Amino acid sequence: MIRRILLACMATVAAYFTSAPRVEAAAKPNIIFVMADDMGWGETGYRGHPVLKTPNLDAMAAAGLRFERFYAGCPVCSPTRASVLTGRANDRTGVLSHGYALRLQEKTIAQALRAAGYATGHFGKWHLDGFKGPGAPILADDPRSPGAFGFDEWISVTNYFDRDPILSRRGKFEEFQGDSSEIAVAEAVKFLDANRASGKPTFAVVWFGSPHGPSRALPADAAHFADLDKESQNHYGELAALDRAVGTLRRELREFGIADDTLLVFCSDNGGLPKIEPATVGGLRGNKGTVFEGGLRVPGIIEWPAVIKPRVTNYPSSTMDLFPTVVDVLGLPPSVMIQPVDGASLKPLFNQELARREKPIPFRYSGKGAMIDDHFKLVADGAVDGPFHLYDLKTDPAESHDLFGERSDVAESLKRAFLTWNASVEASFAGRDYPEGRVSPPDPKPISWSEFPGYKPYLAEWSKRPEYRGLGDVKPAAKHARGKSE
Repeated sequence: MIRRILLACMATVAAYFTSAPRVEAAAKPNIIFVMADDMGWGETGYRGHPVLKTPNLDAMAAAGLRFERFYAGCPVCSPTRASVLTGRANDRTGVLSHGYALRLQEKTIAQALRAAGYATGHFGKWHLDGFKGPGAPILADDPRSPGAFGFDEWISVTNYFDRDPILSRRGKFEEFQGDSSEIAVAEAVKFLDANRASGKPTFAVVWFGSPHGPSRALPADAAHFADLDKESQNHYGELAALDRAVGTLRRELREFGIADDTLLVFCSDNGGLPKIEPATVGGLRGNKGTVFEGGLRVPGIIEWPAVIKPRVTNYPSSTMDLFPTVVDVLGLPPSVMIQPVDGASLKPLFNQELARREKPIPFRYSGKGAMIDDHFKLVADGAVDGPFHLYDLKTDPAESHDLFGERSDVAESLKRAFLTWNASVEASFAGRDYPEGRVSPPDPKPISWSEFPGYKPYLAEWSKRPEYRGLGDVKPAAKHARGKSE
């Protein structure tokens, strides 16, 4: 009898340690957000891409939580980056499209984590300071640099960047040699190494510039795709290097002995590009710039060995969920985020599969909108007036059969929810969420950085570089007030 009781107790204890939540494994895990630029949902080996091999992303997906339905906050880049930093839909933050500036009144995850004792660093593409055009190194006095939003260290550019880039190390310009993704990871690894000795937890954001076009892959990487057209060769060559960079990061985390207690996220900033062959979106409808699945659904993986058991989930999630998840994991007060927040914590998903998502995922971009309520999706051709469409993504992931008339019960309920949410976004855009009740300072107008006086001294020399060719011919505008008083 005693032996049976002891065996039962031992089995119970063993079951506890194999199945119980392990979030307590790291009270303050290192947190790393990695994001590709224009990488489509279908562009991974684990999704069976016909030409692209991604062994490192495949390994990460096999070791972590692989999302079959992970969504960018918007079908273009700057807005999704705003959603990552704030947990809010992009229009609430003033980032209506690419090249729009993030409002200084917003609260970011970097600010929250720095206040919680984290070292914070940004590496790569920024694109939240209001500048358009190919990525230029960020000026030291840029009022909307990564440093203005909570990053202690930053080696960053205004937009996408390619091979052999010029980057800005907190305002000091430095030239680098090699693939842009590998350069960004190398700098992030140095940052992680510098902080691990002190035991200080680290928050690192690595935002690649690849495979955003025009792509410039290393010749050895492009050579693997010699049967494709030139742009596709370079596109997939950049993705091969990006995958290699992810492998370097994961290897260094293991060598540093911090992999188990690191929450590592990988995703893309929007759906895949058209005109690249083979296709980028894995059979979904639409591409970058549309609110169909091909423009919004992206690769998504979260790895945290001390907490997450490897598996594949169909639970719909988005970049807006990342900040709320970190707040939940660390037990931070809700006040670290500007309300309302559009994302929801994914922490409960780390240890168990959830039956359905209770909080819809909303989108608004360029006069169009969408809202995902678990497996149903409303698409609005006009954010207020419609017409509206309804799709069942469980049976129709390609969004080919409009159910709006057939499922009027679901359609009308989701339409009301979307219109209510859309009205709240209008209030946010007007500044009602801020203590001042208004937007202050006013939103700057997006401009090409080549038109900004601060970059004028560099134009003649930089215009000789392949990524900036022709920009030296642009005449700087007479006046662009973008200082602290704007």
